[in-house]
Amino acid sequence: MTMKLKLTLAGLLAATTLALSGAANAGALDQFKSFVAGTKAARGDFTQTQLRSKPGAKAPPPSTGTFVFARPGKFIWTYQKPYEQVLQADGDMLYVYDKDLNQVTTRKLGNALGSSPAAILFGSNDLEKNFTLAEAGARDGLEWMTATPKAKDTSFESIGIGMKDGVPQAMELKDSFGQTSVLKFTSFQRNPQLGAQQFKFEVPKGAEVVSQ
Repeated sequence: MTMKLKLTLAGLLAATTLALSGAANAGALDQFKSFVAGTKAARGDFTQTQLRSKPGAKAPPPSTGTFVFARPGKFIWTYQKPYEQVLQADGDMLYVYDKDLNQVTTRKLGNALGSSPAAILFGSNDLEKNFTLAEAGARDGLEWMTATPKAKDTSFESIGIGMKDGVPQAMELKDSFGQTSVLKFTSFQRNPQLGAQQFKFEVPKGAEVVSQ
């Protein structure tokens, strides 16, 4: 290998390293916008924790489960512990199945995602139509941003999104009652192969169906 070729390869490796380093160190907004633009579907696991709203107050146990989504408006959000519940949307209808009650609640999806936290992951790419996005600095090893709903009738005041390596790692949901819920994502897979019938909801046998 000639000295010139060695220098060329070294230069390419150095440039690649710098590019990867820049992507990893990009601000949360840039990481998030790249994620939205390049992620049509995803799946993974989550843990949801509600922080204590008052000192000494007992927080409910954390919830764990799985999610899978395909933009826009198709998702399956499954709570496995401590209570089993499924929120599922096929792009047209939203279904909420409570296993303990053996009841399915249905409603038209319509603009239901709108300014809700679900819109961040499952909605269309036009997030700035419904949210004001801003950088929120680094914390806990993540780059954070905030999404503040533009609508006045939403129950959420702000949504924090923690990014790392171009993927959402956590979300902090602050509601209008002063409560904060924290979602942490693991085993995040971008653009997995999904079946054509993946999001078709099948009513469990014997379940009561209630329309809203």
